[in-house]
Amino acid sequence: MQQIKNIVEIQDFALESRRAGKTIALVPTMGYLHDGHLMLMKKAREKADLVIVSIFVNPIQFGPNEDLDRYPQDLEGDLAKCRAVGVDVVFTPTNEDLYPDLFQTSVDVKEISKGLCGAGRPGHFQGVTTVVSKLFNLTLPNIAFFGEKDFQQLAVIRRMVIDLNFPIEIIGVPIVRENDGLAMSSRNANLPDRERKEAANIYQALSQAKSLYEQGNRESDQLCRAVLNQLEEKFESPYQVEYIKLYDAFNLTEINGLITTPAVMLIAVHLSGTRLIDNLQL
Repeated sequence: MQQIKNIVEIQDFALESRRAGKTIALVPTMGYLHDGHLMLMKKAREKADLVIVSIFVNPIQFGPNEDLDRYPQDLEGDLAKCRAVGVDVVFTPTNEDLYPDLFQTSVDVKEISKGLCGAGRPGHFQGVTTVVSKLFNLTLPNIAFFGEKDFQQLAVIRRMVIDLNFPIEIIGVPIVRENDGLAMSSRNANLPDRERKEAANIYQALSQAKSLYEQGNRESDQLCRAVLNQLEEKFESPYQVEYIKLYDAFNLTEINGLITTPAVMLIAVHLSGTRLIDNLQL
């Protein structure tokens, strides 16, 4: 396994590999890797000749009052995990590499980035699509893998790839969960023990709503209220619900009233200063 830090070197590697007829899979990450990330890499290993993992904590997707300074990092541990699952190259650029002096260009997917996380984190998705565009141009992948935990992000990336004619297949990989159901996330490491245990209630609340849906309840407001009631009943620690929403699973538009299309329930909760997101497709 190689670690490449320089943007010229990674692009040269990608160009030479593509000219040699190799297929490339990219797994973009911000590091502090967990089993969810490793599942993306394993899927990538099945689909391509070469697997490139990028590790870069992207500053332009964090707002001024967000957790950039608290975002956990463990590069040596991450490299060991990548090596263990058969990654070929780990790309570890610096801020100065990707955003040099006078940098002033951004990529903005306007409509589907507005609600949900986009509403609570202005500029977040513009930062995501800008850095992912740069990573696509530097690593030249045939395929790129993203987790479905970030459901809106996945939809935004897919829209960007269509709109900008990137010749890349985007593959979403289902959420990997802890034993108690909590969606795996690097930010889980920031939770104190008590709040970490209580965080499992998020998935349990979503599951209860899905059970009601499977029993025939198709009213979006009732299902969202069921999730909120479950959180109010189970949480003892202070928490804040940012949103509980039902969206069309295909075009990512909000569903109000009767559910008549495949739907996904999405949630964001702040717990002990940590923002947790999850979703469950109905």
